[in-house]
Amino acid sequence: MTKKSTEVWVFVEQRSGKPAEVSFELLSKGHKLAHSLHGNLKAVLIGYQLHDVASSLFCYGVDEVYLIDHPELKDYQTMPYSQIMNELIHKHQPGIVLFGATVMGRDLAPRVASHTRSGLTADCTDLKIESINYLRKDYKDLLLQIRPAFGGNIIATIITPDAPIQMATVREGVMENLPLSEYSEGKITEIPYQPADIDQLVKTIERYQEESKVNLKSASIIVAGGYGMGSKANFKLIHELAHVLGGEVAGSRAAVDAGFIPHERQVGQTGVTVRPKLYIACGISGAIQHRAGMQEANKIVAINNDPDASIFDVCHYGIIGDAAEVIPKFMEAYKHKLK
Repeated sequence: MTKKSTEVWVFVEQRSGKPAEVSFELLSKGHKLAHSLHGNLKAVLIGYQLHDVASSLFCYGVDEVYLIDHPELKDYQTMPYSQIMNELIHKHQPGIVLFGATVMGRDLAPRVASHTRSGLTADCTDLKIESINYLRKDYKDLLLQIRPAFGGNIIATIITPDAPIQMATVREGVMENLPLSEYSEGKITEIPYQPADIDQLVKTIERYQEESKVNLKSASIIVAGGYGMGSKANFKLIHELAHVLGGEVAGSRAAVDAGFIPHERQVGQTGVTVRPKLYIACGISGAIQHRAGMQEANKIVAINNDPDASIFDVCHYGIIGDAAEVIPKFMEAYKHKLK
């Protein structure tokens, strides 16, 4: 059996020359995976005028950056980007390749995996390196690809033992962005790009891009409401409490489906994953889909009138009661403390 490579690659996606936050998260995780394998961490960066960006990646423990820099690659295009990745992977045969589970990553990763016949797991929430016994065979240093399955009712661990290259797309926010305090300058290897006729089959005529006005991932305090708030009128209490505390407003999927709050503020498996210093869950039952997006908060306070609610299994402080009655008292006590 051919020995698997110990190289971990991360596709660093960028828009208008700005790297995506999820790419930094993947580099942080990739550094840990490479350390477990006693291997190297490498980044693939495609775009235009990205030399400074390439140099900035070394603080995440990157040993080498494959830089493909060309005017025609400034914006993401499916055909040339996938062709570049296919050629690089065929030539160097890395052991693990990671992509963000973004619009770009979800378009690129399956095309590359299909062409290179690699194992691919989508929308992972965790990655580990372990040696396991599967079907009476020992496999050393496999990538365990962990993700919710069956609507989030179970957490599945997926392996691709017979694929020499293991690929995964990883959800935004589930990995920590941890640049190294001490690091060495790595190597930037520039790869020439030769445009092909097929690359121009699809052309971008105009591009419209609007930055999101909601940034839950960087909020230090989040006040989230669920269907248990009862009505959109009661949900105003969530906004009031967030304003008093200087935090952001969020909600569960049930609250979004009920029209209490817009989707961009949804926390959970099909929403955003957050790690605030303080997370206050009001009227949220604590289904596994929601907990997947907030359970790593530093401190969790739960308010729910059901003493058996699952949210009390993950919270640090629990208040049993009607959130519509508790929140005003909560705000009054906080304001009195400030006097």
